Amino acid sequence: MSDDVLIQTPEGPATDIRAKAERAAMDRRVATWLFVVAGMIFLMVLVGGATRLTGSGLSIVEWRPVTGVLPPLNEAQWAEEFAKYQQHPEFQYVNKWMSVHDFKQIFWLEYIHRLIGRLIGFVFFIPFIWFWWRGYLRKNLIVPLAGIFILGGLQGAMGWFMVMSGLVDEPAVSHFRLAAHLGLAVILYLSILWTGWGLISPRYELPRPARLYKPAVVLTCLIFAQILLGALVAGLDAGYIHNTWPSMDGHFIPPGVWAMSPGWLNLVDNGSLVQFEHRTMAYIITAFVFWLIYRAAGLRRGRAPRAVHYVFLACLLQVGLGILTVISGTPVILGVLHQAGAILFLTCALYLVHRLKAADRTGALA
Repeated sequence: MSDDVLIQTPEGPATDIRAKAERAAMDRRVATWLFVVAGMIFLMVLVGGATRLTGSGLSIVEWRPVTGVLPPLNEAQWAEEFAKYQQHPEFQYVNKWMSVHDFKQIFWLEYIHRLIGRLIGFVFFIPFIWFWWRGYLRKNLIVPLAGIFILGGLQGAMGWFMVMSGLVDEPAVSHFRLAAHLGLAVILYLSILWTGWGLISPRYELPRPARLYKPAVVLTCLIFAQILLGALVAGLDAGYIHNTWPSMDGHFIPPGVWAMSPGWLNLVDNGSLVQFEHRTMAYIITAFVFWLIYRAAGLRRGRAPRAVHYVFLACLLQVGLGILTVISGTPVILGVLHQAGAILFLTCALYLVHRLKAADRTGALA
């Protein structure tokens, strides 16, 4: 039946069909916008990783959300920016050899990182207001999306709070603040993806394959925890300590992992132990994924979603990248790819949770 016939039909169901089609079209536009924002956050996380690995994160020593949009435009402004940098520990203890030309190399990456953050705020806020004004947003989304915007602002503030920790005494940011900064970014990314998926995929409060749903939720939490552990590894430069695999310089557990006192401090401050924790968590997650695949294989035909296979492939990719990164001494490109693999792996796990939550009455899943 064509739309023209539906328009000429005076019965109520025809109007309902047209209204549902218009609602679905609006939802798709909103979802597309959210996916663009999520993609920008993904990019920002990768640029942030490159910023960390190249030692560029402390090159801009002021937080100017508005006036900082423009970079130095002439040599006098570059000299002024460099003079500010020279007053802080990283230049005084690490980069005292730098000239203005050398400073520019680390400045640009941090500038791009901050610029992407500003663009994300703009790309989120303007369409949000427009979609709200035009009635595209479902009423139950307005408050959550406004909350996401506020959380994005707090994420920017957390970024500056992290940078501040490296501008006072030591030329290195707090690894705890680094983990909090990355964790907030990932939570924003996942929240936006989940909201977008909910707009283009039906969700029902109906029975779902419990033997997969709960494990998928656990897996998602484990991967998120592993990403936070990775941030601690990065903040402590622990990725450079043991660059062999499967052993850690000939040891399963390297010596000196309990050298700090009190003992619990080693769990979060001892680079060797934190790297061991990161590796061990990787083994646990990999085993968990294989177990999940085994459970999925035991389901009746058609009940296991394709997303299970996405999770499996993402896990294999991430394991390979992790091993290659550590035995190569954590070069910048592999470090960034490893971080990208972690976000991709987490995305696949969350997507699996979403698909399982959207199970229909028969348990058939896409």
